[in-house]
Amino acid sequence: MDESLRTVTEPSLLAETPDFLELSLVVREAEMITDLCALREGRARTEFALTALRIGLLALRQARGQVDVDAIRREGERMMAGLQGRLDAHRDAVQSQLTGSLREYFDPESGRFEERVQRLVRRDGELETLLRRQIGGDESELCRTLAAHFGDQSPLMKLLSPTESEGLLRSLSETLGDALQAQRERILREFSLDTPESALSRLVRELGERHGKLHEEIQGALGGVVKEFSLDREDSALSRLVIRVEGAQRTISQEFSLNDEGSALARMKRELLGVLETHAKTARDFQEEVKTALASIVSRRQEAERSTRHGVDFEAQVAHFVATWAQREGDIPLHVGDTVGLIKNCKKGDCVVELGPESCLPGAKIVIEAKEVDRYPLDAARSYIEEARKNRGAEVGLFVYSRKNAPAGMGNLRRIAADVFVVWDAEEPATDLWFEAGLTVARALCTRGGGARERRASDFEAIERAVLEIEKRAEGFSEVETLTRTIQGNSEKVLHRIDLMRKAFRKEVDALREHFAALRDAAGGAPG
Repeated sequence: MDESLRTVTEPSLLAETPDFLELSLVVREAEMITDLCALREGRARTEFALTALRIGLLALRQARGQVDVDAIRREGERMMAGLQGRLDAHRDAVQSQLTGSLREYFDPESGRFEERVQRLVRRDGELETLLRRQIGGDESELCRTLAAHFGDQSPLMKLLSPTESEGLLRSLSETLGDALQAQRERILREFSLDTPESALSRLVRELGERHGKLHEEIQGALGGVVKEFSLDREDSALSRLVIRVEGAQRTISQEFSLNDEGSALARMKRELLGVLETHAKTARDFQEEVKTALASIVSRRQEAERSTRHGVDFEAQVAHFVATWAQREGDIPLHVGDTVGLIKNCKKGDCVVELGPESCLPGAKIVIEAKEVDRYPLDAARSYIEEARKNRGAEVGLFVYSRKNAPAGMGNLRRIAADVFVVWDAEEPATDLWFEAGLTVARALCTRGGGARERRASDFEAIERAVLEIEKRAEGFSEVETLTRTIQGNSEKVLHRIDLMRKAFRKEVDALREHFAALRDAAGGAPG
């Protein structure tokens, strides 16, 4: 239900807002209507609505403030992270440039400063050459300058002729000569390496001391490294490494030596010999078990052949196998060998399998006929199973031959039109796969007989390929029979061959079951 609320807000603290605000609200949310209706109409309900509105406004203000603070904090952290990265990069660049520049100028071996000082202070160096050119010898700049100003041809000498001022000129010349000589000697002393107290000697000595300390430190560090990589010292790192490698090599050689009975290789050899001996004993025991089982099977066969009920027993065994298979597939097995079918006084057809409700064609039938009769040809079996299908109202027939009475050249599994013929021996578990494959093929043919042939042509092509693969695998049983006759020397080959055939059969049978499941699902969703 809808209800209008009239509320009066508290006076605002701002001068530009009104003293009160009249709101008319229409509430449509069921929970809010329930809470408001729980209060008595009037002042109590109005105060409750005002309180809820005030709380909502405060929550919205707080949420907006929190969002702004979080955004500012995230932006500040991002800017600080970027600034820190740039400062680190600039610091690394400056440090790299400063280190390179200092090494280029002050390296004791190849620095420009060391090279420049040597060129400046060495004998016949630039400084000595410059001083000699400026103040040394008659051809120096100083001598030429003095000769130009005070020589015989200078203006001064022309003004002070020797005939007029010989005493003054001589006195001036001697005074200047002494002063210049003293200045020259003083300058030469300051830039001479022969005087220990000269400025150049002190500079060279100070540079030598500083570079000597650096050289000694480098030499000391190099000496320590050389000591660690020296084989002459037993406590060096290289000597310890060599000792450990030699010890590990001796240990590995001992562990992989057959001369040492306690080595890992010797122990592994003993264990392998023990395992091989165990396998050989197991193989011998298995051969004995196989020979005993074959002897028991042969004796049971002979006894069954001598018995007058071997045909009935074969039929019962077939019925039991069919019942087990049908129950696993969700179908309904029926043993009808003692009952009359649709044809008057006709009991052909020992078993009937009715497809279950979960199949793609519920109610369809497969008739199974078991025969353990000598000289029963294939054409007679076709006529027999065809009449059995008619008698039991089945779509597909399955004729089961006994292994010892099967026609020559028939093979283990064969399909002709809507009928399947299979050879089975209740005493040989390996032939169960043929029987199961024959039932699966019959079930596929029964499904194909329904009204979904055109809609599921691709599925039936896959089923046909599986049936052909099963028929191809039937050729391997002849090899199994040959190997069984010489079981003492071919037990391993028999087991390997049976294992391969079992895997191939299981693969094809699983493929058939998958197609059955797909057909069942499609039939369940298609219109009837």
